[in-house]
Amino acid sequence: MSDELLRPTVQGLIGTSEKPWRLTSQAYVAFFGGVLASTTIAVVNARRLGVPPDKRRLMMLVGGLAFVAAVVVGALLADDGTGAARLGARVVAVVAILLLIRLQQPMDRAFVLRNGEYGSLWGPGLLAVFTLGLVEVLVIVALAGAL
Repeated sequence: MSDELLRPTVQGLIGTSEKPWRLTSQAYVAFFGGVLASTTIAVVNARRLGVPPDKRRLMMLVGGLAFVAAVVVGALLADDGTGAARLGARVVAVVAILLLIRLQQPMDRAFVLRNGEYGSLWGPGLLAVFTLGLVEVLVIVALAGAL
């Protein structure tokens, strides 16, 4: 007698051969690299986890809005010379990644239940921090100079 309740429900949800990254590691990318870097890492990880496309689009929207907020906060706080612009942009990035992590959690839990192994975020994380983080800083500096 086959019971539907006992049938595995997690099988087949994770369909990629690439290993996803730990969700908590994405917070480091957010803190050191900003919104662009962390959103990029989060969306790539969501694809690796098998997050549906509509949720990935929502993640990109959250990241885009957070980038605008980080640029505005950074530009407004850039005048005082205390580093408040960097701190403000980092706070926005960390808040944004908390939302992005929340959107990835159901599929990450499914991945954990299947005893999946996580991949290393060192290479992609550092690449995102040094490239996209630099782009974000340049945008903030350019906008602050224009104000």
